[in-house]
Amino acid sequence: MDGEVTGQQSGPMDSFDSLVRAEFAPKNTYLNTAALGLLPARAVVALRDAAASVAAGQPSDMFADVEASRAAFARIAGVPVSRVAAGASVAVYSGLIAASLPAGAEVLTAEGDFSSLVNPLHMRGDLKVRAVPLERIAESVGPDTALVAVSSVQSADGRIADLAALRAAARAHGARTLVDASQSAGWLPLAAGDFDYVAVVAYKWVFCPRGVAFLVVPEDLGGLTPLFAGWAAGERPWDSTYGPVTELARSARRFDESPALLSYTGARHSLALVEELGVDAVHAHDVALADRFRAGLAALGHEPVPAPGSAIVSVPGLGHRQEELGRAGIQVSDRAGNLRAAFHVYNTAQDVDRLLDAL
Repeated sequence: MDGEVTGQQSGPMDSFDSLVRAEFAPKNTYLNTAALGLLPARAVVALRDAAASVAAGQPSDMFADVEASRAAFARIAGVPVSRVAAGASVAVYSGLIAASLPAGAEVLTAEGDFSSLVNPLHMRGDLKVRAVPLERIAESVGPDTALVAVSSVQSADGRIADLAALRAAARAHGARTLVDASQSAGWLPLAAGDFDYVAVVAYKWVFCPRGVAFLVVPEDLGGLTPLFAGWAAGERPWDSTYGPVTELARSARRFDESPALLSYTGARHSLALVEELGVDAVHAHDVALADRFRAGLAALGHEPVPAPGSAIVSVPGLGHRQEELGRAGIQVSDRAGNLRAAFHVYNTAQDVDRLLDAL
């Protein structure tokens, strides 16, 4: 019969779409994941249940949620779980790495990179922090460079760093690498094991509540001193609650901050969703929408910041439209005068077209 579809097998995209619809139901056109990702339904339920358990005086085992979150992130990042520390902030981890460098060491950064990554490096006061254009960062690594710190995807405009070239240059000169993957983890495949340090805040593209961050360190722990280590950083935390910690965790857990337990309870379920969706499938979905937006902008006579392959599109000169668009139910960001739209799994072609129509 013409048009008969009964009995057809569901394909991967059908499963992807149905999973997304089951977890997300935004009430507006939300194109602002680069600022804050939406929480999936499963994480909301987990947060409510955990909060209720605390209110009832019967708190659930949220430390188990921290370990499940750590393990899930390790799988997403492609590294052993022993290399992953759990915390709350990229700035804390950048400061930790900055503290490990000798006085006078050269640190190479990208111009205009996110403050949480670069500011702790400047706060040392005795490091030679040098900023170059993102496109020149690999060629700017030299024999005096001790650390290269860069975001994999730039927050302001979505430009993607050439991490392969950066990794090769750093290895050639014996420099360590610190990659902030906050704007890419979850949609852009990243082999975190190829770098010394990878830091991620998880409240953007991997759907976690605020208060969740991860740091990937080398197998040898990168020569870092766990300056902020508390009881949770002990090899046996519950035996490390009084006095100096006699034995730090033998893994990256020695760099844990005391965890925001409720946030990690939600994170466990959010990260499981990322694994179910698959980063490759998310990448294809997100970039297709971004490319649709870029094509529509060209038809309107607008030229975005060149960032091929990025899920973030930044349009110079249109940042002032943010408030107007917000009143129309379209959530975007104003960054450095640019209108920034970020496309993720809960967005559709209709969302793209609605933004184009509004512009």
